[in-house]
Amino acid sequence: MADEQGLDLVEISPNANPPVCKIMDYKKFLYEQKKREKALKSKATKVVVKEIRFGPNTDDHDYEFKKKHAEKFLKDGAKLKAFVFFKGRSIVFKEQGQILLLRLAQDLEEYGKVEQMPKLEGKRMIMFIAPKKK
Repeated sequence: MADEQGLDLVEISPNANPPVCKIMDYKKFLYEQKKREKALKSKATKVVVKEIRFGPNTDDHDYEFKKKHAEKFLKDGAKLKAFVFFKGRSIVFKEQGQILLLRLAQDLEEYGKVEQMPKLEGKRMIMFIAPKKK
């Protein structure tokens, strides 16, 4: 029947009993399938991660400036990775770094929620903030 119509016999589900086949144009079927996959892929959201770096003794003005940038990033829908970088002997100010990150989380509460609390990894104390859904 497929030969008479100039089409292909395509096996749809080989595990069924009896196996299910369909008469169709196989090249057209593949093309439509690729098109569907491409459309789904384009709709998938890509997660952007923006970073903001602080020192353990960051001044209030610098803090406010960086907080403004963090607000903008979260409003644009990007995740935020805020970290305090400890250089040399400044690692003794771990508590100050944690206080700074928690203060940032509290100030950005209306724009995003904390995904990961401040955690020390080597010479960095890292915290992730995800944007709130609109």
